[in-house]
Amino acid sequence: MKVLNIGSLNIDKIYKVEHFVQAKETIKALDYDESSGGKGLNQSIALGKAGAEVYHAGSIGDDGGMLTGLLSAAGVNVDNIKNSRFPTGHAIIQVEDNGQNCIIICGGANDDVTREDIDKALSGFDKGDILLLQNEISNLDYAIEKGHEKGLTVMLNPSPISEGLKKCRLDLVDCFILNEVEGEALTGVSSEDPDGVLDALKKTFPQAAFVLTLGEKGAVYAKGDAKTTHGIFKVKAVDTTAAGDTFCGYFIAGLTKGWDSEKLLKYASAASAIAVSREGAAPSVPTLKEVEEFLESR
Repeated sequence: MKVLNIGSLNIDKIYKVEHFVQAKETIKALDYDESSGGKGLNQSIALGKAGAEVYHAGSIGDDGGMLTGLLSAAGVNVDNIKNSRFPTGHAIIQVEDNGQNCIIICGGANDDVTREDIDKALSGFDKGDILLLQNEISNLDYAIEKGHEKGLTVMLNPSPISEGLKKCRLDLVDCFILNEVEGEALTGVSSEDPDGVLDALKKTFPQAAFVLTLGEKGAVYAKGDAKTTHGIFKVKAVDTTAAGDTFCGYFIAGLTKGWDSEKLLKYASAASAIAVSREGAAPSVPTLKEVEEFLESR
């Protein structure tokens, strides 16, 4: 089983701050760094490090060569990443001392993923393979429809939430991977009521499975009447930027290996815990060996 990730590729500009900047306020950063990122890239690296056969399709500018290098080093196929006339997408990330973050994304070359690019990438995949998508590229609606037409298992991380999602055929998605805030945005049910969010998601998209991450409350996998839960592994949080992407990548990698839902959540939660204990986005993603050693130590 192969995984095709048609996803974003970013250069992260990371500012350590005492607190997130407010309206009409100017603050001085405590530190600055640049790193690789983008939900698509982070998830592909997590998939690769977890041992999945993963192919990344996307778009970068002349300044994005280091991103394809990182993907290749993690075992990701990069044949379907094109060079765009636009600069590589980037993110401005504020990180507080407690590890919490807020992010502004500039699409750049990620907004230059064409229908032709999507068709080309999908040509190498067949029924039974997995198509992973996020909401950080252009023509997401087309990718969902074409992936469904080819019989791929369409898995969507609907982040960031935007008006553009409304034109997507979300009824064609086979599995949603999302957090409670994204669940609230899709259902209108308060994120303070995760059970209500999950019930509303199941009612709205009865054909789909759901992986709902709940921060300190852990994570839930649900499909039909079946439901599996797992708590978090407590670690000192340094940077939560790629926690969800790491969880997503490890969960899908486990699917390709035939793991049951309990093992899927266990490994994804452990990988996510390791990621939040490290700085950066893609650089914080652990290898499968590191995850196994972490679990053995617990």
